[in-house]
Amino acid sequence: MLLGFKTELNLNNQQRTALAQHAGTARHAWNWGLWLTEQILKHNQAHPTEKLKFPSAIDLHKLLVAIVKPENPWYYKSSKCAPQYALRQLREAWDRAFKKTAKTPQFKRKGKSQDSFTLDGAIKILGVHHIQVPVIGVLKTFESLPQVQVKNVTISRQSDKWSISFKIEVEPQPTEKTNLSVGVDLGVKQFATCSDGQIFDAPEEYKRIKAHIAKLQYLNRNKQRGSKSYKDFQNRIAGLHYRLVCIRKDFLNKLTTALAKTFKVVCIEDLNVSGMLKFGRLAGAVALLGFYEFRRQLEYKCQLYGSELAIISRWEPSSKTCSHCGWKNDELTLKDRVFDCLNCGQSIERDLNAAINIERIGLSLSSLRLVDGEVPTPPVEASRKR
Repeated sequence: MLLGFKTELNLNNQQRTALAQHAGTARHAWNWGLWLTEQILKHNQAHPTEKLKFPSAIDLHKLLVAIVKPENPWYYKSSKCAPQYALRQLREAWDRAFKKTAKTPQFKRKGKSQDSFTLDGAIKILGVHHIQVPVIGVLKTFESLPQVQVKNVTISRQSDKWSISFKIEVEPQPTEKTNLSVGVDLGVKQFATCSDGQIFDAPEEYKRIKAHIAKLQYLNRNKQRGSKSYKDFQNRIAGLHYRLVCIRKDFLNKLTTALAKTFKVVCIEDLNVSGMLKFGRLAGAVALLGFYEFRRQLEYKCQLYGSELAIISRWEPSSKTCSHCGWKNDELTLKDRVFDCLNCGQSIERDLNAAINIERIGLSLSSLRLVDGEVPTPPVEASRKR
């Protein structure tokens, strides 16, 4: 299976300048291609009988070489791959927009904290901490590199940190599982509650960094754009955002790896993350904690470590159903943090009750029951029969 490998680069000032030039070239090609394609779409809308062909990535690159490069000689200081891949990614973005699976592509602004470009060609891994890329030369990394053949790499910047990433082929590594199954309920108060009683809270540093970011943004509100003080505050804010991203990635990677290595079946709920991001204060917590990233990592790590991921429907009333007898409380609200069953008298923490229900429903959907025997009927289905 293919996995992505990403590590931070250890650069000198000359290399940083070269990477910034490549990123600027890719950004300019993207903006030019986006302007041209928008003009073609406007023309086709205004003149339905004289429609122009919407250009492919190859057409865009040919026009770039013929029109843009002669007028901008600084293009030749960078690798031809940077603008070429930028136009290819632009065409893919338009394809997603036409299929209505994503919004229309937007122009990229210089000076933002994120930049990226892609290179291919003569790429070689030299030793443990060095990789050679076209035009730029040999780059040093902090982390040891896998000794594999690399076809293309993506170099990206967040804040003042540059990273390199590429795909590697990895064989599945099944591990010996110590437990049969677990249900995981994601929440805002506690990030994850497991059916065996384990609770995983978001790192405490989250709130401290968020408060620091909010303070810097407040102090920066009246500064003149482009001033030295304004840029200094923006760099500090970008650095804190980068630290926040690193903490989240570390937390999610450790949690998902532990679940995939420990349990034969991991049961989660198919949450409507895009819909949850439209709800005011809840949206900030969902985006910050990374509900979608949690599921994405579980999907490939369960495959890597020989586990099974069971995803139950988002319409299953896991929070409103008693995990002991199956009685359903339709009047339960988000403010109610304890589930009190009026049928059997059980009183249980709301998220733990949901995690137990998720595990039972997930096991009924899992192929594991064909090997380890029948799984008891979930309380949700039992309550429907009554």
